Formats: sequence, C-alpha cells, structure tokens
Amino acid sequence: MKNQNHLFSLPENLHYLNGAYMSPNLKAVEQAGIEGVLRKSDPTSIKESDFFEPALEIKSLFGKLINSPASQNALIPSASYGLINALRNVPFRSGQYAIMVSEEFPSDHLALRKICQDHKADLKVIPPPEFIKGRTLKWTEDIIESITEETAVVVMSSIHWMQGLKFDLRAIGEKCRSTHTYFIVDGTQSVGAMPMDVQEFNIDALICASYKWLLGPYSSGLAYYSEKLNQGEPIEHSWMTRKDSHDFDKLTSYPEDYGSGAMRYNVGEFSNFIALPMLKAALEQILKWKVENIQTYCFELLEPLRAFQKRKGLEMEDEINMSSHLYGLFLPESLLTPKLKNDFKTNNIHVSTRGNFIRVSPHVYNTVPDIEAFIKVLDTHL
Repeated sequence: MKNQNHLFSLPENLHYLNGAYMSPNLKAVEQAGIEGVLRKSDPTSIKESDFFEPALEIKSLFGKLINSPASQNALIPSASYGLINALRNVPFRSGQYAIMVSEEFPSDHLALRKICQDHKADLKVIPPPEFIKGRTLKWTEDIIESITEETAVVVMSSIHWMQGLKFDLRAIGEKCRSTHTYFIVDGTQSVGAMPMDVQEFNIDALICASYKWLLGPYSSGLAYYSEKLNQGEPIEHSWMTRKDSHDFDKLTSYPEDYGSGAMRYNVGEFSNFIALPMLKAALEQILKWKVENIQTYCFELLEPLRAFQKRKGLEMEDEINMSSHLYGLFLPESLLTPKLKNDFKTNNIHVSTRGNFIRVSPHVYNTVPDIEAFIKVLDTHL
C-alpha cells in the first residue's frame, strides 16, 4: 500500500503520530460534512426517507468491517452510551462477578463499575504481568483462567488502549461461550485499522466511537449487538426505534414494538444529517483500502522504531503480539520527563504519553520521516 497523505489536509512539517487520540479528517469526510451543514439551509431538501435510509447504509458498511448483518448494528453518540445499553441487559445471578483488565479506558471501567454496584456484584480487575516481553500471552491466559460459570460478563478493549497489546479475542470469546459469560468489547482503538470479526470471536456487543480509527466525526459511533440482546431494554424510548417508524402517517399510533434486530439501541435522532454523510465517506474509504493493508502499512512504517529499540536495549514485547497502528513504547519512568514531552512538541511531533508508555499511533498519512523525526528526539534522551 502506498502513502495516502494526499487524501488528507494535514499541515506540512507536522509529524502527526497520534491517531489513537483523534484522526484527522479525510478530504472526502470534510466535504461531506460541509455539504451536510448546507442541506439544512433548505429544509425541503431533507426527505422523510433521509431519516432512515442513510443510517441503514452506514450499518451495512460497518457490518462489512466486522462481519455482522446490518440489522444487528446501531448508531450511538459515544462509546459510553453503547456500553451501558449492553451492560444494562446482562443478567446477573446472585454471587456472580464481572471481569475487566487494569488500566482500562475510563468509560469502560466506570460503566462496568456502576453495573456491578447495581447488582451488588464484585468487579475483578486482572493486572498485567510485571514483565514486558511475553506480557500479551500471559495477560490473556490470566484473563481466560479468571472466567468461570460465575462470571456474568467480561468487558475489555480489543487491544490495550495504552500499550497496543493484541489480546487473543478468539480464545477469550471461546471461554466466554463455554461458561455462558457475556463478552463485551470496546473496539474504539482498533476497528477500522485492524481486522475484527464478531462472529469468529463470539462477541455479544462491540462498541466503537468513530472519531479515531473509523476516521469519522466526534460524538458519533457504531455498535454491534448480538441476537442475545434483541429483546433487551434500551436506555432511550425514541419513536425512531419502533416498528414501522418510517411511516410518518402512523406516528401517533404510538407502537409498543421495536424494529427488528438491534434497532432499539439506536440513539434518538440517529439520522444526523451532518455526521452520517461524514461517517459514510470514512467507512467507504476504509473498506476500499482494506484494514489488512492499513495494518501492514503501519507495521512496515514502524520497522526503524523496532530496530532502534533493539539497538538501545529497550524492553519490548514480541512484534507479533503488538498492533502496528497503536504501538506502546515502554520507557522507564525516569525517562518520561517533561523535557522529553516538550522536545516532541518543539519538533512538531505529536504522540501521547499513557502511563509508562509513549503511544505511537501512525496511519496511512504517515511516512518514514515521521518515524525518524520521533526517533531522533527520543535518542537525545537515552
């Protein structure tokens, strides 16, 4: 895959290695947003069908990314919204507990903690091994070993959002299936840049904010809910999620029944006439590139950084267990100084620091000089 910088409008001389923080807009996404804003200047341009048909198209595109039928996908405003919609419908028996990993993203932790409090259930947090090399496999083994028939639900990110470790979702999903445990995954930091298959991994709910690797706008997202959740209770009671809601002549019949599949979990006013065209443009481009190619491009881009780590004797996980679009570079705490962070900014290098990790998160708009600029600054502190 060739560099795709020409499809973005990033400033020159900017080394933006921070896609895990927020993606830049594709030019096509930017244009779709502008056209969406202008549409409401003439409200007659917005037809009744526009409340539903674009949303269905978005769900279909998302389904192609994660191997799900469009009917089981929903439009959400945020990851926390999608998570609580799923968690409220997980049945807890007396004495059951929930599982998540340590240093999980705050929205995931806070949502699961609240559900555990409501059910008077314990929340078991699985810590990482103290070592770096081999951490991914051991951490996955610890998660699987902790799942029993007394585990009501496992909530975790598809990769660790700070470290970029690739958990074995297939193995965790198989264990959850065998113990009748619900498996809820936050895919915000991988879906769109790494392969995801909700069927193969036995995922009951997959939640994704769109403003990172789906290259979409902020305050929008997509979620998959398996058929196990089709009779659940949503957190909203919108007219738009009801059966035959597209028939505007029947609005005041106030139907009790929801639409099929996961339609009940859509956010109210899901037919956002600005955000949906932007998200559509982004999803179409990702599907055209193919996520496997994005991941391969980023892997090859990071080769100078991996070579630098080995040359300097820095602790590192095996590359097969690390994602390439979100790469956690472990540094001793003594090296993570304010001066290092300031030197990155001075040299127009944008990365994130999370815990003891510098999170390097490239995409197809990056080039080898971006990585070399990062290495050059880091080398002066080692």
